[in-house]
Amino acid sequence: MSLLKYESQIREPLVDGNKDYHQVTEDIIRPIEMKPSRLWYIGFYISVALLLFGVYSVYREVTYGIGQWNLNKTIGWGWDITNFVWWVGIGHAGTLISAILLLFRQGWRTGVNRAAEAMTIFAVMCAGQFPIWHMGRVWMAFFVLPYPNSRGPLWVNFNSPLLWDVFAISTYFTVSLLFWYSGLLPDLATVRDRAKTKLRKLLYGVASFGWTGSTKHWQRHESLSLVLAGLSTPLVLSVHTIVSFDFATSIVPGWHTTIFPPYFVAGAIFSGFAMVQTLMIILRKVFGLQDYITLGHIEAMNKVIVLTGSIVGIAYITELFIAWYGQNPYEWYAFKENRANLFSPYGWSYWLMMFCNVVSPQMFWFKKLRRNIAFTFFMSIIVNIGMWYERFVIIVTSTYRDYLPSSWSTYYSPSIWEIGFYLGTFGLFFTCFFLFSKYFPVIAVAEIKAVLKTSGENYKHKMTDIEKADAEKFYIEEVEHAH
Repeated sequence: MSLLKYESQIREPLVDGNKDYHQVTEDIIRPIEMKPSRLWYIGFYISVALLLFGVYSVYREVTYGIGQWNLNKTIGWGWDITNFVWWVGIGHAGTLISAILLLFRQGWRTGVNRAAEAMTIFAVMCAGQFPIWHMGRVWMAFFVLPYPNSRGPLWVNFNSPLLWDVFAISTYFTVSLLFWYSGLLPDLATVRDRAKTKLRKLLYGVASFGWTGSTKHWQRHESLSLVLAGLSTPLVLSVHTIVSFDFATSIVPGWHTTIFPPYFVAGAIFSGFAMVQTLMIILRKVFGLQDYITLGHIEAMNKVIVLTGSIVGIAYITELFIAWYGQNPYEWYAFKENRANLFSPYGWSYWLMMFCNVVSPQMFWFKKLRRNIAFTFFMSIIVNIGMWYERFVIIVTSTYRDYLPSSWSTYYSPSIWEIGFYLGTFGLFFTCFFLFSKYFPVIAVAEIKAVLKTSGENYKHKMTDIEKADAEKFYIEEVEHAH
């Protein structure tokens, strides 16, 4: 009787190829020790050009005022807050991959967590700018910070969602930065030890905080990772919940709904995982990391995308149903005429959102498509376009036709400076990401080594004849003992 019949299905290897510890270090560290390729320089210069255009767009807005944007008497929030919510959402996948999957001991996070954490930090940096510049008098931005002051009774309004955003974003950024950097320490020490020049050894030595790899260092590292994971996990739920309160606590038709918090959180994870897919597929191709970012990683993330996409679809339908069932004529008008009516000015954006976010991810129910790199890359971009339009639909279609027809605005479209600001945040994001990929390991070397002996392909499929015989003997003895 063979024991193999009674074994559970063997999980897919997390590291492909015949790898040992030295080879892992070589594959992941070598790209940051070499001169960047021509493609890296082209991408970096394009990113810097977009960033400079964004800086000039912000300069125009600060110098000449919010009037440089096409906001009007009903649409006080346009592209800027749409982009703010979109960027915050993208930042969610990094924390989820790092914290929640760490707490649940999901091994497949190891190939993608480092770049996902970096993506979180850069996305939050982009997001945080929009509310600040939207204030108009940006030199008064410190007024939103609750601190002891000499202005008498003038204090921040703790009922204001803007203040909640200040707390949420700053806390989220701080914890994510600590999580990302503490995870980098062992790998920075590895780069330091391999450094060929004195300057490089000095800089990476300072960055690694004197890491030696001693047992005490590893114990503290593990403890810190678990503490930060515990702090980050509620943040995944709270940050986008607070962002949703920007809308849900108002009485504007289309916003005044209690489903916003879970719906925003699911949408944030949905868009965040899509952006991780976009970046991971590029990284694995450019740096030749196919053995570490495997098809198994891609498929696992696609499963999360189809799950969260389905949750978002249910939220859309629930929102529509409650607008009808609640018998509030203004709320129902906002959905029936402003959104779902294909012939209304913004009806096209609602149906584009529905297709990108609800219909298209259902293709991932098919395993062949979940494991198809080109299709996954295409879908990751489609999802993020759809999630941008979700925020646009929520903000613009709810405000451009308010309660009084006399105050209805004309068709809203962004000015060149609003578009420039948005492109500038892309420039900032990718400039940071290119620099990160050049000077830091894009995959956590220490974590890959930790799973190599249990999940590496060459170790996983090397069950010796002696081990098989011992296992089978043990099984037979157990069966005989039972009888």
